[in-house]
Amino acid sequence: MTAPCRCHWVDLTKPDYVAYHDTEWGVPVYDDNKLFEFLTLEAAQAGLSWYTVLKKRDNYRAAFANFDPVKVAAFDEAKAAELLQNPGIIRNRLKVAAAINNAARFLEVQAEFGSFSNYQWQFVSGKPQYNSIAGPEDYRATSPESDAFSKDLKKRGFKFVGSTIIYAHMQACGMVNDHHNDCFKKAVR
Repeated sequence: MTAPCRCHWVDLTKPDYVAYHDTEWGVPVYDDNKLFEFLTLEAAQAGLSWYTVLKKRDNYRAAFANFDPVKVAAFDEAKAAELLQNPGIIRNRLKVAAAINNAARFLEVQAEFGSFSNYQWQFVSGKPQYNSIAGPEDYRATSPESDAFSKDLKKRGFKFVGSTIIYAHMQACGMVNDHHNDCFKKAVR
């Protein structure tokens, strides 16, 4: 039996990376806690590889109360200091502070829009965008939609939400389907 064709960026020697690609990346997400998880992990990735963060994902879940934004928004300075001693996560003071700040901003968006999902999906008119990806050169880092989403998040006080980070978030949670044209996940709608 032949293995399915996957996106160029998938390292087939890393089973957890293959599983992430095959089961999560590009699949539309509407659950607010999952969206908060992806937003937090994408911010943690800034300047690093996604695989670095993916390997630490379980540690992040434990450290950040299973990505419950209500609990994370309540983290105080003592909890932030504790997180900075945790070798299982990216111990960057600004990224930890951003996660706590973003949890509070996330709750504000939920209150305004009924859910973060309602807010987020408006930037793509409520449905995934499918881009033609024939080769690595076709991947983009930003889009007009990620620019608008990022700008609005910044206006609301979110941190570590530049357009590149937000585009990666949009890819991860299926707002954008950037699977390679030949990838077995491209046609999945």
